[in-house]
Amino acid sequence: MPIEVEVVSPVRLLYHTERADMVIVPGSEGELGVLPNHAPLLTTMGFGELRIVEGEDVVSFVIYGGIVEVRPDKVTVLADDAESVYEIDLEQVEAARARARELMASAPDDAQRAEIAQELRRAEIAVRARYRASQQRGGVRSVEEENNSA
Repeated sequence: MPIEVEVVSPVRLLYHTERADMVIVPGSEGELGVLPNHAPLLTTMGFGELRIVEGEDVVSFVIYGGIVEVRPDKVTVLADDAESVYEIDLEQVEAARARARELMASAPDDAQRAEIAQELRRAEIAVRARYRASQQRGGVRSVEEENNSA
């Protein structure tokens, strides 16, 4: 019995499927694996990679906080900010990471250092998630390809 999954950002519905076998959520206290018939749960998410397993395929998103509602038949991810790993521009992320490292060395106060550290963390999570997606069977596909195969 599959589980329905919706991934929503403040801007749009990012993904929907009714045939997921498992969802791996970046919880605020660590990863959470959700299978069909999971006990109801409402929890916060941290920064990390959301993975939706459908047979041998894995659809991935980088999540930057939010909440997840788990019901026995459905998982709803309400992300503060999210992007598909298939849409991540590695050149842009690497440039942002390099810029953040340079700024970190010269940040004059703790508030600026914390903000820069947050941006650096976002970039590093995006790079790791994109790399993992490229190693999966079939390589990296666009969200449109993923939605059309559903």
